[in-house]
Amino acid sequence: MAGIDDLPPLREVIATHGLSAKKALGQNFLLDLNLTAKIARAAGDLTAADVLEIGPGPGGLTRGLLASGARHVVAIEKDPRCLPALAEIAAAYPGRLTVLEGDALATDATVHLTPPYRIAANLPYNVGTELLVRWLTPPSWPPAWESLTLMFQKEVAQRIVARPGSKAYGRLALLAQWRADAQIVMSLPPGAFTPPPKVSSAVVRLDALPQPRYPADAATLSRITATAFNQRRKMLRASLKGLAPDIERHLEAVGIAPTDRAEQIDLERFCALARRLAPER
Repeated sequence: MAGIDDLPPLREVIATHGLSAKKALGQNFLLDLNLTAKIARAAGDLTAADVLEIGPGPGGLTRGLLASGARHVVAIEKDPRCLPALAEIAAAYPGRLTVLEGDALATDATVHLTPPYRIAANLPYNVGTELLVRWLTPPSWPPAWESLTLMFQKEVAQRIVARPGSKAYGRLALLAQWRADAQIVMSLPPGAFTPPPKVSSAVVRLDALPQPRYPADAATLSRITATAFNQRRKMLRASLKGLAPDIERHLEAVGIAPTDRAEQIDLERFCALARRLAPER
C-alpha cells in the first residue's frame, strides 16, 4: 500500500511505465505521497469542488487530490508516456478523473469543470508564470476559479507575495495581490523531487477576491506597471514620462514623489495613478 490509496508507490509506477523525467517538458516528479497529500490539503476542502490540475505526470498530486475527496479532477498532460499511469488512477476512482492530453497553454478544460472550481498543480517550471498570469487576467472578474494552489520555483513564489521595497517586488506581486490573497503555504528542497532541480520550490495559494483590492482599469494598470518596472532603477518621473506630458503632477496628486522608484510604490498608489491616467488613454 502507498499510504493514501491502494495503488502502487510512485517509484514503482515510474519504473513500470518508463517515466524518466524530461527536462524539455520541465518535469521534476514529486514522489512522496505524503507531500502530495499535504499539497492537496493546502487547497482546502475539495469535497464539493472540481479541480483542474496541470502536468500531473505519474499522478502523485492527482492521487492526493482524489484521496482528499475532490469531486472531480480534470488533469491536462502533455506527455503521452504518462497517460497509462493516469488511466490506472482513473480506474481506481471511477468517474472522478478526466485526463486531457495536450498542452495546457492551448487546451480549454472549462467544458469539463463546474465553476467555481479550484486549480492545483505542481506546475512545469517552463510554463508556470505564463499560466498564472493568464489565470489572473481573465476577460472579467471574479474568475471561474476560486483558488489556485501552485508549485513554483521558490524565487517565483517569493515574487508573487513580495512587498514594496524588496528586491522581489514587481509586476507579478502587483498582479497577484490586486485580485487575490496570496501566501506561501509550503517550501520544498530540491531533494524532494526526482530528478532534483537546481533550485528550491514553494507552494503558493491564491484566493480570488470578489473584486480587485482597489478600483483601476486593468489595461491602464498593466501599462503603468510594465513601464515602471521595465526601468525599475529610474525615478518614476523619468520612467513614466511617456505616459503623460505632465506626469509629475499626476504622481504628486496620488502621493508618489516624482523621484521615487517603482519598487517603493505600493499597490494602492499604483491603482490611484491608473485611475488618474485612464481617461487619457
